[in-house]
Amino acid sequence: MRSNYKRIGDHIELVDERNKELNVDLLLGLSISKQFIPSVANTVGTNMKNYKIIKKGQFACSIMQVRRDGKMPLALLQDFDEAIISQAYPVFRVIDENKLLPEYLMMWFSRSEFDRQATFHAVGGVRGSLEWDDFLDFELPIPSIEKQQEIVNEYNTITNRIALNEQLNQKLEETAQYIFNSCFQWNKKEEWEETRLGDIIEIRGGFSYHSSDIGKGNAYLLGMGCISFTDRFLEDGMRLYSDDFPDRHLVKPRDIVIATRQQSENMPILGYPAMIPGDLENEKLIIATNLYRVSNKSDISNEILYQLFRSPDYIERIKLNTKGTTVGMITKDAIEDYYFKLPPSDIIEKLRLQLKALVDFIFVKRKEIKSLMEMRALLLSKMTKV
Repeated sequence: MRSNYKRIGDHIELVDERNKELNVDLLLGLSISKQFIPSVANTVGTNMKNYKIIKKGQFACSIMQVRRDGKMPLALLQDFDEAIISQAYPVFRVIDENKLLPEYLMMWFSRSEFDRQATFHAVGGVRGSLEWDDFLDFELPIPSIEKQQEIVNEYNTITNRIALNEQLNQKLEETAQYIFNSCFQWNKKEEWEETRLGDIIEIRGGFSYHSSDIGKGNAYLLGMGCISFTDRFLEDGMRLYSDDFPDRHLVKPRDIVIATRQQSENMPILGYPAMIPGDLENEKLIIATNLYRVSNKSDISNEILYQLFRSPDYIERIKLNTKGTTVGMITKDAIEDYYFKLPPSDIIEKLRLQLKALVDFIFVKRKEIKSLMEMRALLLSKMTKV
């Protein structure tokens, strides 16, 4: 152990303040991506007096199921002055911020190496919990407070640039949806051609993969983790896979994939699309059985089809044709039998050009975000050398 490495437990202390007076009503949850999120828990009939109060600059974590998830959910409250969280979450704070900055400590918790350490020490069988005392015994390098602030400032500069690019991409996505809706949602003209989706596309199933081949080879297996309400594509849903698979399941940039089933009640992504981004052009990408691939047989661009798959009319069609009670599923026929009014070719061509320009820019900004994230990860990895 180098001299500047210190025990975490010597610099933090537990906080247990309860919402006895019911003065705080902002209820937050905790994600494995180390963020506070709006809670989706059903609190009807729940005694909110027992919930813990967390204040700005304090941490909350979960030490349950760390081994199963391969990550320790842990976050620093920065966006609100105070909130309440489940009493199951330990809440803690830095004892002396003149010796250790909370933001610097959160950077250390954000490192993949920290999650690997937490996973290694997790015990408890299936749940794979991490003992609190083991967590307190973890160590981190603590340089001077000036050096900590310098590192935090550099980290925040990169993080803020990422956030700005993400906000820009969100605005571009909203613009694309608005342009599409302006064209299609008023297309109730009788002379416009009613079109069956299955006449311009074909829905194809995914690959029945072998779990023993996950983590091997140079290909990537795409699953439902790639689907999101807000993002065009999430790389969290990609897993390394062996090169042993049929070529017919390969997908490429700008291809559209669709979630075949419901992920959970809180994530109703059934029928939602994702579009493969351009920066993955050099990767071998295959889709799992929980995704469909859209094979385009028409002159209508994938940029237009992507917006069609996100339209309210289409989503309502999916809801009405969901099969199964426990896990909702959608069949290929149900998607292909969706009917819509197709505008004339001149309107479609204008829409194609507009959406292509927006999507091109979205993918450029997405590539910048990836580069910035790599810079941020590199900065985190250098914390061991301070």
